[in-house]
Amino acid sequence: MTNLKDINRRIKSINNTAKITRAMEMVSAAKMRKSTESVLKIREYAHSAWSVLTNLARAFEKYEHGLLAVRPVKKVLVIAITSNRGLCGSFNAQIIKKIKNEITKPASLKVNRIGVQKIESDIADKDLKIDFITVGKKGENLVRKLGKEIVATFPELTYLPKIEGVRPVSKIVIDDYLEKKYDKVVIAYTDYISTMTQEPKIRQLLPVSKIDLEKQIAEMDNLAKEYGLNEPQMEYKVEPSPKKVLTHIIPRLIEMQIYHAILESNASKESARMMAMRSATDAANDMAEGLTLAYNQIRQTKITQEIAEISAGRAALE
Repeated sequence: MTNLKDINRRIKSINNTAKITRAMEMVSAAKMRKSTESVLKIREYAHSAWSVLTNLARAFEKYEHGLLAVRPVKKVLVIAITSNRGLCGSFNAQIIKKIKNEITKPASLKVNRIGVQKIESDIADKDLKIDFITVGKKGENLVRKLGKEIVATFPELTYLPKIEGVRPVSKIVIDDYLEKKYDKVVIAYTDYISTMTQEPKIRQLLPVSKIDLEKQIAEMDNLAKEYGLNEPQMEYKVEPSPKKVLTHIIPRLIEMQIYHAILESNASKESARMMAMRSATDAANDMAEGLTLAYNQIRQTKITQEIAEISAGRAALE
């Protein structure tokens, strides 16, 4: 028969675990509130910034600016945003799976756009060079396992970063693209939809593509008209010159895209962690209840057996 002391020890251990996961759930809930507030506040500005970038890409589509330049894809830079730690449900697993699938079948990575036209690279999949910038240690570990080169890693940006912290990332991306080290830059992140739902996505960052930007705006908010996507093309009066304006404004808008993606991932991560800890707490409580029931049943059986033995002994004496 199972030892009551062993069951009692297991119950205490599980209850202690439940207390820990409950505390982690409360911490994650507080972080989630801050993260979701940050991402919801930035979305309106991000919409406006992307609308400006979309119209600039349309208005200056034929202008030969470095960040608008489109060339056949031979080298790709991926910004992978994950977390530093686990215990956040399927958050890391989903984005890692998305990145692996994209690397294994890089057909979409080999396509660049000029307006509605597509430029498809004829390079073989095995010859396509893919490098990474990682935000979060889980992504860094993945890239090392895949044997890909890491250009830079930023583990400190995994929780409520400031815009200043994102500038080194955007500088590397922009400088390397202007120097033609890479023909395409994409960003892999997790889009926050709700507390229960997060969606991994891979977006083209460079070259600037108005089609991808319009798609992103429409997906973030289905009210496309609210953001002017169906309005006539805007006309710009540019001073002092298109080159100087584009050189200044496009890097700032690229920086905003990276910053927004990191905030979306942070909100998704904390939501996933809170739900994972809640599930762990519920599972621990259910397990403790089951063991408590088993403990009481065994204890009652022993008491009944002892009473029966006492009664039998008394009857024998009589």
